[in-house]
Amino acid sequence: MQSQVFIGVGSNLGNRQAYYQKALDLMADLPQTTIVGCSSLYETEPIGEAKNWYVNGVVELETALSPQQLLGHLQKIELALGRKRTKKWASRTIDLDILLFDKQIVHEERLQIPHPEMHRRRFVLLPLSELAPQFVHPLLGATVAELLAGLADDKQVLRLPLSNG
Repeated sequence: MQSQVFIGVGSNLGNRQAYYQKALDLMADLPQTTIVGCSSLYETEPIGEAKNWYVNGVVELETALSPQQLLGHLQKIELALGRKRTKKWASRTIDLDILLFDKQIVHEERLQIPHPEMHRRRFVLLPLSELAPQFVHPLLGATVAELLAGLADDKQVLRLPLSNG
């Protein structure tokens, strides 16, 4: 059975858009998985200790993988693209987060679905709202559009122009 999944993608080291595109290419090659949508790209103000601005977006997948299997594949992609796990919110070549996995709720040590911070972050909700404005957050009972409309996040999130490449 196919599940509808939304992945948050971000990069703030090196050629951010190239890392983003390579991550998309690698996700497209995942077993039993299809990319069905991609948001616009956004340049976003960093959180925490990171100094470099991010390129962020959201990718919609359909997959027959379990949440745990998908997490394993996403972490292999991060590793292949040079992700170093140092401290929380440190700069990174690529960051792949499972935001939503159908209406599933997962609370495990290594995996939290829905992503526990997504409803507080404009850089997640804005691109997610392009793909699924009426998707209802399974814990909060509000749509993505409603969460975005009520957001207090004041970090800058700037839509990047479409590239011709």
